[in-house]
Amino acid sequence: MALPADQRPYDDTPIHTAELPPTPTRDRNISAEAWVEAPTALLESGDDIGKPRIAYKRRLGRWLLWRAGPAKGADARYTAIDSDDLTAVHSFRLFADGTGEGEGPSGQTHERFRSWKQDLNES
Repeated sequence: MALPADQRPYDDTPIHTAELPPTPTRDRNISAEAWVEAPTALLESGDDIGKPRIAYKRRLGRWLLWRAGPAKGADARYTAIDSDDLTAVHSFRLFADGTGEGEGPSGQTHERFRSWKQDLNES
């Protein structure tokens, strides 16, 4: 049964990169701490916004998308990790007022989350 994102329990069962699902999980949140190969950049991605739990969201092409913080209404950070090169990391900061900023793989700075995700898909 699908649950709203903020009501999904965190699953800390160890998981490897190849096992991360291509689409969002609707019954649980896979925690960053559970990802065996998680780079430090991901594990620290929420440090400046109160250290919220970090949840796996989905694959976007070769990118693994994670979110630190709630889906809306508060500061959050989306982090994309290249599944082929775990040192390639891009993030998008979403502010509580709905504005945002992040650099995509093209080097372009985006103010809209949608355009940042498009940059990931097009890289």
